[in-house]
Amino acid sequence: MTLHKRIHLVLVALGLTLFVSCDKDFNSIGANIIGDGHYTFGTPDHEATVLAYNHDISSVQSNNLPVNPLGIYHNTTFGKYTAHFVTQLSLPTAIPTFTTITQPPLVEDVVLYIPYFSVKGTTTNEVTSYTLDSIYGNSKLKLSVYENGFLLRDFDPETGSVNAQKYYTDQVLDFENNKRGAAADGSSVANGERLNNSTNTAQNDEFFFDATEISVVSTNDAGDETTTKLAPGIYLKLNSTFFQKKIIEGSAQGQLANNNVFKNYFRGLYFKVEQAASAPNGSSLAMLNFANGKITIKYKEDKAVENQTNPDRVTKTLELNLSGNTVSLVDQNRNTDYANALAGASETTGDDRLYVNGGPGSMAVIELFGRDANGLSAELEAYRAKGWLINEANLTFTIDRDALGTNPEPNRLYLYDLNNNRPLIDYTADQTTNTAKPKLGKRVYGGIIVKQNNRGVTYKFKITNHISNLLRNPDSTNVRLGLVTTEAIGTVANYSKKNPGSSFIKRVPTASVMNPLGTVLFGSKSSIPLDKRLRLEIYYTKPD
Repeated sequence: MTLHKRIHLVLVALGLTLFVSCDKDFNSIGANIIGDGHYTFGTPDHEATVLAYNHDISSVQSNNLPVNPLGIYHNTTFGKYTAHFVTQLSLPTAIPTFTTITQPPLVEDVVLYIPYFSVKGTTTNEVTSYTLDSIYGNSKLKLSVYENGFLLRDFDPETGSVNAQKYYTDQVLDFENNKRGAAADGSSVANGERLNNSTNTAQNDEFFFDATEISVVSTNDAGDETTTKLAPGIYLKLNSTFFQKKIIEGSAQGQLANNNVFKNYFRGLYFKVEQAASAPNGSSLAMLNFANGKITIKYKEDKAVENQTNPDRVTKTLELNLSGNTVSLVDQNRNTDYANALAGASETTGDDRLYVNGGPGSMAVIELFGRDANGLSAELEAYRAKGWLINEANLTFTIDRDALGTNPEPNRLYLYDLNNNRPLIDYTADQTTNTAKPKLGKRVYGGIIVKQNNRGVTYKFKITNHISNLLRNPDSTNVRLGLVTTEAIGTVANYSKKNPGSSFIKRVPTASVMNPLGTVLFGSKSSIPLDKRLRLEIYYTKPD
């Protein structure tokens, strides 16, 4: 199943507050106009003032996202993006118990498996081909899996444990400085050996996102072999001695009594990525749903038979789920031009280029009709006095191909009411869907990339209802608009910025936090040629 379909199923609009601020007697485009002799159609208007500028998001809340990046991506426009990940582990519904009659259980094999988003292809000679989805780059990486030693709380003690605890993209050192691994005897120790210690370097020092179907051969207690086929994914052998200590001995100490006890005792896994020695400038990053992953522990224990003093040993398995609290951690080493553009952003004159970059990146702010800090505008009042009926209104953003180069582009952007952190009325009113490709829902509202020769050219948003409401309803507020990348157009919840300071922007759309991609758009300054400049386009019918 592809990433787009999974997001459609997983993402529910967390905290979506729907609103009804539209003019109640607003007519659909063209309604009650044709045949009315008191109105004539005007030429498209492009004179409304549009001011657009960059805003640095920097560190942003990133816990418990449904989809997370893992890997390193070198973007020639934005810089180097390194994504690590932390997750708690959960016991199965039935709390495990282990049988010891003559000797304790013995862990024989431990495997971590996290499927990629992929599309299944044809099967030839019992081997099925797959195409990976949402993988950027194909270089090798150094992947290390450690025990997480940093406690992930459910609730924030500073709020009296009333509010959920927030974790942020820039907390890499909190987890790096508290990572734990295995000692020689398997004991958990600070900065010990990583858990994916296989001699197969494709599972650690030379890791890569492999599209090959996984075949697992297992042997039961009778000696019969069974082959199981798995879709492509992260498939790592973990340190059996460590899990012998952590799980089998931990159970005897009462540390597996319930999930609350277990999550404090075994605080999860820390996935750390670095450049591989063989690819010091390599680029490879994947979007993953870690919640679909699991750890399978294969062990032998005494077979419980009444009055038997020398029991047979039987093979059993225990699965630990990769579920609970999670954190997406991002190191972003920004390119000079990108950093300078954000540092020099002007809320007064606007910017000639708009850098819209996901994660702890940046967004664009758009102000219409020359609004002041309070949303008031003499220009808007002049437009209202015209008495126009709005047939269509669009904002079209043109991509600066030279600035973006050949870097991967976000397939979709999201334009929203920045003052209130909620969708525009045009988004809410658009009920178009696409079951096969959920990212292509809300097609009328727009924001979908338009390509020529397989490269992006524009993103267009239809904001007819928003503009009509502004012009026809004197009580409506001329809000600022926010523009961000989106990993899921159906998700309109928001996450907190870590250090908003004096900025009016305190929150960021969650779907943008998930997206590692970015684009560069032409702004609204007069120095930009008209055919590329961001302008508000209004089609209207005016009274005679």
